[in-house]
Amino acid sequence: MTDENTATDGGLTATEQDVIDEIDEKNVDFLRLQFTDILGTVKNVSVPATQAEKAFTEGIYFDGSSIDGFVRIQESDMRLDPDPETFAVLPWRNGDSDGGAAARLICDVIDTSTGEPFSGDPRGVLKDAIARAEEMGYNVNMAPEPEFFLFEEDEEGRATTKTNDAGGYFDLAPKDLASDVRRDIIYGLESMGFDIEASHHEVAEGQHEINFTYDDALSTADNVATFRSVVRAIAAEHDLHATFMPKPIARINGSGMHTHISLFTEDGENAFHDDDDEFNLSDTAKSFLAGVLEHAPAITAIANPTVNSYKRLVPGYEAPVYVAWSDRNRSALIRKPAARVPAASRIELRSPDPSCNPYLAFAAMIHAGLEGIEEEMESDDPVRENIYEFDEAKREEYGITTLPSNLGEAVEAFENDETIKSAMGEHVAEKFVEAKSQEFGEYIVEVSDWEIDRYLEKF
Repeated sequence: MTDENTATDGGLTATEQDVIDEIDEKNVDFLRLQFTDILGTVKNVSVPATQAEKAFTEGIYFDGSSIDGFVRIQESDMRLDPDPETFAVLPWRNGDSDGGAAARLICDVIDTSTGEPFSGDPRGVLKDAIARAEEMGYNVNMAPEPEFFLFEEDEEGRATTKTNDAGGYFDLAPKDLASDVRRDIIYGLESMGFDIEASHHEVAEGQHEINFTYDDALSTADNVATFRSVVRAIAAEHDLHATFMPKPIARINGSGMHTHISLFTEDGENAFHDDDDEFNLSDTAKSFLAGVLEHAPAITAIANPTVNSYKRLVPGYEAPVYVAWSDRNRSALIRKPAARVPAASRIELRSPDPSCNPYLAFAAMIHAGLEGIEEEMESDDPVRENIYEFDEAKREEYGITTLPSNLGEAVEAFENDETIKSAMGEHVAEKFVEAKSQEFGEYIVEVSDWEIDRYLEKF
């Protein structure tokens, strides 16, 4: 029997040959070789499906200088090495109307000057975090809950901020008019191999959530990256615009991406579970969450990477701003959800939003938590009251600090946190700070409509 990772006589592994066979069976005529830039934007190089074998055995070359945050023009040659485990037929170009289907393969980026993984590849950054966990004897599982808005388009096909329904949390039709769109999105995702745990209308009008079943960290990040493209494409088929912008409408709830995390041992045991603990959390879990809380300000730069992210992270709209954990309420940064079985014990980081680069965000969380385990950090007691109702004196009494209030503060926290900065690697850290400092600098010199309306005639 041929091992799935052992090359055959033709130079392909068994898994790669399976992909070649599936390409023929499913009439795939184009492959989208997908990767992300440092800011999390999905990029792809499209090649004819006839180039699949070459892609697996030789890679596909591209100009890295054309990708923001990658390399300078004199260092531009890059290679894409597709991961055969990520093959999936895309649901919005599938059938005979245009002669065939298109499929996705997610790629690792290789620096051709060294033949080594490119240090600026976000997927490689996450792989390094996973490797650290494996060296410590853990497999990392994650399950995100990305939220998004569906808006109507105008006569020219441009996005508006007009929602197409008046639904609320868990509403059913007729108020939840986008249920058909959500259904089509789920069918499309499931056809690609996604395991969807649940979907529902969120609190705000036009806002929706689709929850992933937990999976290993790399597969989950791959799926988040593709998820955004699938949602936008299927929404467009319904003449709607899907956005993962954290706060597209003022004074209503924004979109988050709560992320559930657990570690499993090599024997398949949940390292976060302890039957004898009041909260069913092991010392390992408590040290992990202590590490995440310790580095929360710097993680925020990565997990909430836009100026707009901080319009969501304000009290009063169900987004966490206070660095604490709880087993009961959702006002804390980390929540310990109820678990019916030992395998389900986990922690939930509630601050990330869906504009983040999932590879970098997951890597930051993992490194922070693993440091907590290595240094045997102790977590404070959970806060069971509603922190939103605390005044400043009571927060100080409990030792509760707040997350950065804007992108500039978050980037500063990132620059001052050697653990999270080193988790990103020198190249990514430098390019990320450069891009986000520029973004915040451009923002603070702008004059908003709110300022004009409030001050122009007053002074």
